[in-house]
Amino acid sequence: MESVSSWGLTPLEAVDPEIHDLIEKEKRLQATEMESRALQVYRLDPTKWGVNVQPYSGSPANFAAYTAILNPHDRIMGLDLPSGGHLTHGYYTSGGKKISATSIYFESLPYKVSSLTGYIDYDKLEEKAMDFRPKLIICGGSAYPRDWDYARFRAVADKCGAMLLCDMAHISGLVAAQEAADPFEFCDIVTTTTHKSLRGPRAGMIFYRKGPKLPKKGQPEGAVYDFEDKINFAVFPSLQGGPHNHQIGALAVALKQASSPGFKAYAKQVRANAVAVGNYLMTKGYKIVTDGTENHLVLWDLRPLGLTGNKVEKVCDLCNITVNKNAVFGDSSALAPGGVRIGTPAMTSRGLIEKDFEQIAEFLHQAVTITLKTQAEYGKLLKDFNKGLVNNKEIEDLKAAVEKFAGSFEMPGFQMSAMKYKD
Repeated sequence: MESVSSWGLTPLEAVDPEIHDLIEKEKRLQATEMESRALQVYRLDPTKWGVNVQPYSGSPANFAAYTAILNPHDRIMGLDLPSGGHLTHGYYTSGGKKISATSIYFESLPYKVSSLTGYIDYDKLEEKAMDFRPKLIICGGSAYPRDWDYARFRAVADKCGAMLLCDMAHISGLVAAQEAADPFEFCDIVTTTTHKSLRGPRAGMIFYRKGPKLPKKGQPEGAVYDFEDKINFAVFPSLQGGPHNHQIGALAVALKQASSPGFKAYAKQVRANAVAVGNYLMTKGYKIVTDGTENHLVLWDLRPLGLTGNKVEKVCDLCNITVNKNAVFGDSSALAPGGVRIGTPAMTSRGLIEKDFEQIAEFLHQAVTITLKTQAEYGKLLKDFNKGLVNNKEIEDLKAAVEKFAGSFEMPGFQMSAMKYKD
């Protein structure tokens, strides 16, 4: 029998060379491959761009970026939430209540979309920025159905002396597939989640410029970007503990998939499917914000119908259709907003194309019809409205139709036909 000291002190390389080799390969992957995959997906030069892949999700990624480059009470500007922005871009209510931590720790002034077109009003953005003089301007949103004019943002940022950050969380898959405008050409920092249109695990990334800065008036000669150390320190140890390696491993796989021709075709179909939904609903006479979409989402304005998004969301949920209530420009309440947001990435992953999404839009039309009928019969108060949803045969019939339709498409990750419990 081996001696205790021999058994406990023999190097792993000698005891189990196969496992030792796998560990060494994993070291190499974590040291170089993960970041290089992220940079390659977005066609970035590693001498000019770096990336941190440890943020737990998009909101932590945003706050880490802010922590790295801002001081408490520095000024920021982001798209207003009812205009399609995100909570983490500095949202506070019209009454002054600070909802997001971003608005608690920094001084925030939102820019907005045009009340006539639903598009970002870049002229008013510039006017506000010149008066407010923010240290950071944030572009990107969570419910804006049009592309972004990053060149115009860059011009405004340079004019008022601000840094420019893009939160591309919702469109990162489209950017990777070159189905959306590229923020990297104009922005200093780019943040993203990885579980939306990029189709990866729930995680986040922060991209940042590094190396020499381009010559600019008033800038010292030989100036270099200093984001790298600040951002890495903000992520850990300032805001997070250890990395979630299971997320990072899954992200590596997702990034490899996003580099494939198949992903390019997927992203193209995501956009086509969103257009199909918007067009179908508009043929029914419904109001779609900006009269269409250029990305993966459709924002449906329900206010002309006298409905709120939370009621339509509730009826859709009972029919096994997932949408979410969403503010639209002019809303005064985030709890009872005037719209719903519809996205196409998930069902596109199940193989649905335009004609299938037209059927989904028909289901949505039927759900809204039920909502209108229920409100007319039971009243606008939510507690009264909810009574009309109990044992509602129309809801049960629509739910059955939705389940039959959805069941004809396979689910990524497992085969529905092979499930033990099918009913």
